[in-house]
Amino acid sequence: MAQADQVAMRTKLAFGIGATGEACCNWIFVALTFFFYNQILGLSGTLTALAVTIGIISDAISDPLMGSISDRFRSRWGRRHPFMFAAPIPLVLTIYAIFHPPSDLNSYQLFTWFAFFTVAMRVTQTIFAVPHLAMGAELSDDYNERSKIMSYNNIFTYVGVIVMHVAVWFVIFPSFDNGRMDQQAYYPIVFFCCTLIMLCIFVTAYTTMDQIPRMKQVPDDLPPFTVFEFFSEVWSAISNRHYMFLLLGFFFLSVMIGTHETLGLYMSTFYWEFTDYQIGWLILNNVFGYTIGFIVAARLHFRFDKRASIVASAVGLSVFWSAAVTLRLFDLAPANTTWQLVAFIIFLGTFSSASGSILNISVMSALADIADEHELKTGRRQEGIFFAARTFFAKSTNGVGHIVAGIALDLIDFPSHAVAGEVDPDKIFALGIIDGPFTLAWGLIAACFYSGYRINKKYHEEIQSQLAERKLVAAQT
Repeated sequence: MAQADQVAMRTKLAFGIGATGEACCNWIFVALTFFFYNQILGLSGTLTALAVTIGIISDAISDPLMGSISDRFRSRWGRRHPFMFAAPIPLVLTIYAIFHPPSDLNSYQLFTWFAFFTVAMRVTQTIFAVPHLAMGAELSDDYNERSKIMSYNNIFTYVGVIVMHVAVWFVIFPSFDNGRMDQQAYYPIVFFCCTLIMLCIFVTAYTTMDQIPRMKQVPDDLPPFTVFEFFSEVWSAISNRHYMFLLLGFFFLSVMIGTHETLGLYMSTFYWEFTDYQIGWLILNNVFGYTIGFIVAARLHFRFDKRASIVASAVGLSVFWSAAVTLRLFDLAPANTTWQLVAFIIFLGTFSSASGSILNISVMSALADIADEHELKTGRRQEGIFFAARTFFAKSTNGVGHIVAGIALDLIDFPSHAVAGEVDPDKIFALGIIDGPFTLAWGLIAACFYSGYRINKKYHEEIQSQLAERKLVAAQT
């Protein structure tokens, strides 16, 4: 690899820390918001899911729109950084509002409040996430170096997950009597989360400013933004065969991950009947798994094509994430509330987390390779449009999952304000079916679609060679 393609460790760390801020935002929304509105505030599962659906609809517009605008934006701070600096303050204000609805709202007013600020939160998150990921794709043109860069983004994502999990389950919730069912316990969580988001996003924006001169410039022949041009770009992107297979894989994977994550607190509270501290220790599977993924992902891409890594890790994520619940359905798991059960879930979860880590790194690196192919075919460098899909489907991960989980909870008539150990066993069994075999199936479908991605190392080298030749000819004319 040419020295010019190598990215300094300082820059990788500076880029990665922004993912911690985004992860904190995703964690509080995925892990707590649905439970907060359904179990604490008493909003029905269907209405809670509908509020998130409205947010997804807004994402379908705002994510590619932000990508298109970011690709065209000109300023002395480049085309990505102005948005990264603009995002954090409105983002934390929307998170605060979600967890502080007025106390005198009826169900439909509460639904309206939640839906409005969900849309606002997702839009402001997009303002940071799309330019941030597009910037990461621009840091290097090398096939393997991109995987290393995205590994740092991935590991810092999981730092955010781990920090939030430890703070909530070891410090904040245990400070209250039955904290997860106490509305007051959520307020210090929101303050802590918002502080981390502000800090991490501002730090990554400021410490990567020295990379602005190295970033790709807006092509001179790129037309100005119009509604027609916007939809033309989106169509051009989804017409790419490799991109379409990744999008389809993203979608079905989002159903699986979102359902698991939305039901996570229900499973820990009512299915496994864990204490706060036991839930806290479950983070070890992420610590072990994410570390494994960070270490081996780039090495796998050096030895194997990214397609093989994507498909294998999608299967591993699907099978191991549902394994503990499925085994319990057949009475093959340790007894509830025991530390043996905690260790059992951590063991299986380590394989799941490692697979998820490798999958995330592989897909994001593949998206950068697709942007190269798109540039070769169209002459346009538009990482923003392609990475907009990643942010859309990352948020759909919890969005679609909220929808599936919310409707499922209402279909099995799962009670609000429920008490662990006192829920009808038939409803608990139905909860296991949803979080086990039903959810597993969506992940396996995703793996089938991921297999359609075919950009390998040899093909990418040909793309880079042709792009370099084109730039040389342009420089000589």
